[in-house]
Amino acid sequence: MSTRADLAIAALRKGHDDLSALVAGLTAEQLTGPSAASEWDVSQVVSHLGSGAEINLEAVQASLEGRGAPEFEFNKGVWARWDGMTPQERQAAFPEANRRLVEAYEAFTPQQRESHKIDVGWMPEPVDVATSALLRLSEFGYHDWDVRVALDPSATIAPEAAALMNDRVEGLLGWIAKPANLDGRTAHLLVRLTDTGETFGLQLAEPVALTAAPEAPDGELELPLEAWLRLAAGRLKPAYTPASVQVTGAITLDDLRAVFPGY
Repeated sequence: MSTRADLAIAALRKGHDDLSALVAGLTAEQLTGPSAASEWDVSQVVSHLGSGAEINLEAVQASLEGRGAPEFEFNKGVWARWDGMTPQERQAAFPEANRRLVEAYEAFTPQQRESHKIDVGWMPEPVDVATSALLRLSEFGYHDWDVRVALDPSATIAPEAAALMNDRVEGLLGWIAKPANLDGRTAHLLVRLTDTGETFGLQLAEPVALTAAPEAPDGELELPLEAWLRLAAGRLKPAYTPASVQVTGAITLDDLRAVFPGY
């Protein structure tokens, strides 16, 4: 039976193989064209994923060698190096950087996948391999979509990633949600994921929170899992919204987009 770590690592491998192939074929015009990350072109998204792979790899290696998480100065140096690359240099460097990280996760033995701890530097305490891999998968899954949708407006988050990324959505709410954008209004919505059958509550107040499904909701939000993930991360703009997304009640889809403005 596959563990959470096994599933996350397998999803990272598939994501790596698919995105590396896509990035390798990008033209100079596509590399410098806009991505779905509002302030980055496609090559900058690739740069972010490449630098993130190096920083995550250092954390993994440090955990195996009994060292602490990478110092911020290490991270700054990695970011500066990738920021200084040309779009074509980022295109060439990404597959190798990300491959090394994926292979480091794949090298963990079954026992290590159950018991090993990794200090990622910004969590309260070291996390297990599954959590570390899921943190990377959440970052990778969103930014993979940022690249893909620049080429295909109908692109969706990879299904094998989406099924696991849902575990991390609640962690986004504390720093990404902006309930003040509702101008004092509050609501408790019933959220229905149409492809999985899951239901839960979305409390639009300070703070925004996920809850048990409310018995008397102020409205309902129906949408597929991957669209929910993108909404929570500010990636459900009108051009990228499936026709199946439905909102009823006093809160509109535009209100929800304002609460989740993205990054």
